[in-house]
Amino acid sequence: MARGMTMKDKLARAQVLMEALPYFKEFFGQTVVVKYGGHAMVDERLKNVFAQNMVLLKFVGINPVIVHGGGPQIGQILARMDIDTQFVEGMRVTSSEVMDVVEMVLVGQVNKEIVGLINHHDGRAVGLSGKDGGLIRARKMEITRTTPGSDVPEIIDIGQVGQVEAIHPGVIDALQARGFIPIIAPVGVGAMGETYNINADLVAGEVAAALRAVKLVLLTDTAGVLDPDGALVSTIARAQVEDLIADGTIGGGMIPKVRCCAQAVVGGVAKAHIIDGRVPNAVLLEMFTDSGVGTEIVR
Repeated sequence: MARGMTMKDKLARAQVLMEALPYFKEFFGQTVVVKYGGHAMVDERLKNVFAQNMVLLKFVGINPVIVHGGGPQIGQILARMDIDTQFVEGMRVTSSEVMDVVEMVLVGQVNKEIVGLINHHDGRAVGLSGKDGGLIRARKMEITRTTPGSDVPEIIDIGQVGQVEAIHPGVIDALQARGFIPIIAPVGVGAMGETYNINADLVAGEVAAALRAVKLVLLTDTAGVLDPDGALVSTIARAQVEDLIADGTIGGGMIPKVRCCAQAVVGGVAKAHIIDGRVPNAVLLEMFTDSGVGTEIVR
């Protein structure tokens, strides 16, 4: 502790620790799944703070499991290689050529950077993709669209984009038992060994449900769900989700995130949270303070 601190400052720090104590006890030995993405993945200071947060969780007896995205990094490499990329309903059309780049960037670059960062801060991280230990079994995602004047839905082929069919968490259990922090790239494998690019939010939700995690935390670039006046909605019951989508409170890119959280809660996760990853120590503020930050989705 800094020598120049006043007694008032020291007492304030002690009070912070006392406020956190009940949460340390509640979450001790439990698993928390964190979807890591957005600005927190590109800002150097935030990257280091995030890594330190994950190491702190491990040292106080909580088991973090990290699922990461990497869309901007994939886009940069595709542009550098002069490979065109398209999006359909927010999902990258993934040809076999694009899939090679996706896997290279997610598994070979982004994943290893996160592993290295956590290990640099005295953690013990191990990188995984959905192929390792059969972790993520996937199937091809089907998208249909009904055109005006036609009753027959059009099937849109978006290539090797997948959805989770099953999570086999044995490799995660083995790593946690040895004190490691698993870092998961959202690449799945099909029944015939084919590779699929899967939305990281969806993977995080399914992994959290499979592990019966006490929390699912999605790091985003927004404060959370906002009401029509722009105020933060701190708590949403799962049963409210579709009504809030229907009335426009939840819209745009927040819809799949909230639905992902709701599905995780249905699957057995105690609570799911959407928090602002641009805020330093956001994960700790959500988990260890009475007020928390962001929006929580509860049963």
